[in-house]
Amino acid sequence: MPQTETPGTEAAPRTARLRWWTELPLLVLVYLCYSAGRLLARGDVSTAVDHGLAILRVEKVFYLNAEHPLNRLFTAHAWIGVPADFWYASLHYLVTPAILVWLFRSQTVHYRAARTWLMASTFIGLIGFTLMPTCPPRLLSAGHGFVDTMAQYSSYGWWGGEASAPRGMGGMTNQYAAMPSLHVGWALWCGVMLWRHGGTRLAKTAGVVYPLVTTLVVMGTANHYFLDAAAGAAVMGVGLLLAPWAMRAADRARVWFASRVPALAPALPADSPAPSAPVVSGGCQTSPGERIPRQRESRLRPGVEPDVSPSDAGDGAPAAAR
Repeated sequence: MPQTETPGTEAAPRTARLRWWTELPLLVLVYLCYSAGRLLARGDVSTAVDHGLAILRVEKVFYLNAEHPLNRLFTAHAWIGVPADFWYASLHYLVTPAILVWLFRSQTVHYRAARTWLMASTFIGLIGFTLMPTCPPRLLSAGHGFVDTMAQYSSYGWWGGEASAPRGMGGMTNQYAAMPSLHVGWALWCGVMLWRHGGTRLAKTAGVVYPLVTTLVVMGTANHYFLDAAAGAAVMGVGLLLAPWAMRAADRARVWFASRVPALAPALPADSPAPSAPVVSGGCQTSPGERIPRQRESRLRPGVEPDVSPSDAGDGAPAAAR
């Protein structure tokens, strides 16, 4: 018997299946907006330096300035500094897309929420870059005790002396977009995805190690302060809280758009069940043990036709089998 909705409730909206040819342009568009936003958020250099020095003073008051010992370690030992620079310049752009592809292919149920969380957090980070341009430790004057390891070891890699931008393309990046650290934020997102959906002990270990090592790397290479890393984690927390709201807003917008442009409404998946026909009784159903009035049970053997008495034939109710 077809089921009906409980009175006072609405059926859950059926969403279209996500396709790679729609997801890929969306992710590329978000990343282009992110890159353009970093460039447009360039602030006054003196203001960025003031913000960087203020962060450094706060850290020294609370003994949080772990950047100094880490930077000295990375600078003194090339076997630590060079891999750290490769980590900073490369994994940010490799691991995050790889996790997205893995989720899309193997964890489809969780993909949309995870992708929305990452996108929401990224846009929040852009707000931070705009409101608080910050000079990273490596760009402070030498008197503050920091060495730019990316410049020191640039001969080992594809980057130049201007952050992780490819050699000769430093003008295409905003070096003062340090607060919050989305290197740490995205690494934390990757770690959570590996821990929750990896399924193996190796994946869960990688989920813990990757964000922790990334945090050490961004400080040891003098690209971020400790508070930048903490702000990156906080941004991901806010994005996680906003992701459900963003998905509901997107669903409402899709329904609104589909109602006005039906031809462009997303098609239902091929394996989706067809909408059930309305119940003629207007939602009235019988319980498993209830019978229609004057209806009697049939105990006929299979293949035996029942006889209908004249009295019963008039009102259409079956008679008991002889």
